[in-house]
Amino acid sequence: MSTGKEFKVGDIVKLKSGGPEMTVKNWSDYHKHYVCQWFAGKKLEQGEFKADSLKLVEIDSGQN
Repeated sequence: MSTGKEFKVGDIVKLKSGGPEMTVKNWSDYHKHYVCQWFAGKKLEQGEFKADSLKLVEIDSGQN
């Protein structure tokens, strides 16, 4: 079981099951979940996710 704090605010994550890339907005110590935001078209969406359901997206910086 996850203890949280695997990700930090601003990290780009995805659900392990797929879906859009999301930005970590904050961590809730009380509820033990991350609040993430993403765009669905032009609409900003937000959801709450347990750490075990998320994975970090590796961003290619374009630098060698």
